[in-house]
Amino acid sequence: MTYDDATAEVTGPGSRFELIDAEIGGQTLRVFAHLPSTLAAVIDLARGRADDLFLIYEDEEWTFGDVIDMADALASGLAGIGVDRGDRVVIASRNYPDWIVAFFATLSIGAVAVPVNAWWTAEELSYGIADCGATVVVADVERAQRMASDPAFGSSGVGGVLVRSGGRSVPGFTAIEDLLTVGGAPPAVEVLPDADATILYTSGTTGHPKGAVSTHRAVTSALWGFSCRAAIDRLRRDTDDGDDSDGGAPPIPPCFILTVPLFHATGLIPVMLGSAAAGLKLVMMHKWDPRRALELIEREQVTNFVGVPTMAWDLLECPDFDRFDTSSLLAIGGGGAAAPPRLVKRVAAGFPGGRPTIGYGMTETNAYGPQNNGDDYLQRPTSCGRSTPILDVAILDEGGDHLPAGEVGEIGFRGPNVIRGYWNDPEATEAAIVDGWLRSGDIGHIDADGFVYVEDRAKDIVIRGGENIGCTEVESALYEHPAVHEAVVFGVPHERLGEEVAAAVFPRAGHTIAADDVRSVLREHLAPFKVPSIIVVRDEPLPRNASGKIMRRTVRDEVVATRSAR
Repeated sequence: MTYDDATAEVTGPGSRFELIDAEIGGQTLRVFAHLPSTLAAVIDLARGRADDLFLIYEDEEWTFGDVIDMADALASGLAGIGVDRGDRVVIASRNYPDWIVAFFATLSIGAVAVPVNAWWTAEELSYGIADCGATVVVADVERAQRMASDPAFGSSGVGGVLVRSGGRSVPGFTAIEDLLTVGGAPPAVEVLPDADATILYTSGTTGHPKGAVSTHRAVTSALWGFSCRAAIDRLRRDTDDGDDSDGGAPPIPPCFILTVPLFHATGLIPVMLGSAAAGLKLVMMHKWDPRRALELIEREQVTNFVGVPTMAWDLLECPDFDRFDTSSLLAIGGGGAAAPPRLVKRVAAGFPGGRPTIGYGMTETNAYGPQNNGDDYLQRPTSCGRSTPILDVAILDEGGDHLPAGEVGEIGFRGPNVIRGYWNDPEATEAAIVDGWLRSGDIGHIDADGFVYVEDRAKDIVIRGGENIGCTEVESALYEHPAVHEAVVFGVPHERLGEEVAAAVFPRAGHTIAADDVRSVLREHLAPFKVPSIIVVRDEPLPRNASGKIMRRTVRDEVVATRSAR
């Protein structure tokens, strides 16, 4: 069955994913007719599954009822300390069940969830808390201690809730156990579909990360979009392969493993919220470790592995890979960075029943975008796939006009899943969303069959192992070093990570620069993944164009060529 035929059947009148037109923000967009109105409605889907297993975390098992009961109790507690509809609640923690509890509790009382990067330094955390105007921060001990060490947090007046304390205390934070109102019902709050639901911070080209604001409708549209695409792929596969449900072993129940952070749109929406909405078991990892992931895949019979290409490499390269049974896996892939064609082939050959997958989404699209998998992916391993039913994808020229198939330009997105804008940053919003189209900052083309290809980036962003790193932010930190006169930051290819961060610096007159010394200064201001692994100290000024701007690509090409020649 063709993709178009399957799409028409899955989204036709009367279907679960029936499409209709709706006016949103002055635009006529395709939307799902039966979309849950808010994320609270999505969370309510779990209430009828109280006894079903939801989360596996290390040696812990949490049913849907366990999570919902604790979320309700926390919601009552948050309301009791003054958290109101529209207030921002920051979640700063590694992946714990408590993270999900805090997220559910926040949304259920109409507050806005602000998941922040758990790798951030104290300085970065304080910036995010101040930027969003948080009322409360829910944090684990490590993040809480980091924040408490910064005087800016201590003087902010923001309340703190501590999870996974293990009996420890942190100044300015109240243990979650002291806030829970066991059995208390959260206050009834009316929330509209176009009310703010989440703020996810994303690295940009102008210094500090920007807060991408999504409405309830945007997040639920992306969530239903992923389910719709899965239904399309399932229909095509069943039609092409024939129905063998009458014989053989019963199918393994779908089960996801959470390998990426919940503060990423991918971990939050298709993986965590997707599992919650569909009543699926979700296996949570304490931290990424390929051998541990293989153990859990075998033990829990994981069917869906969603990560960044780096993680697929790590699984295949694990010395103990052949010792584990990975036959339950049906899909191996994710997004966050391009996967080299060689990896696509290795995934297809390395997992008995698994098929490679890739998706091209952004924080600004709530991770939802073109997807490629199975035979389509093997035949077009450099494509991120085709557009999806509710999301328009176009190639735009500098003036915003649409370019025909095959021509190269900036990739643009339009759909109900796109953010409404950046928090308190109208200039950035106007630059990114033009005439209803989100300008991705990625350069590419669409072929005659509708497959999207990403070829380059227009924005100064490095994508390292799925983490977006703004070059300007790292450059600003480099200039904090007293010996740095000029600096430029860029990405260079890396087989496992996709890209790694590199910098070229030119010292001030009479000064010398040691790369390790520069890194020490950077670690005071930046999360570890942003610190350049390659630092080139030049003995001549950085090249500039006629307008005086440093020629970033020229320097990058020189560094790449030098490293390739070694």
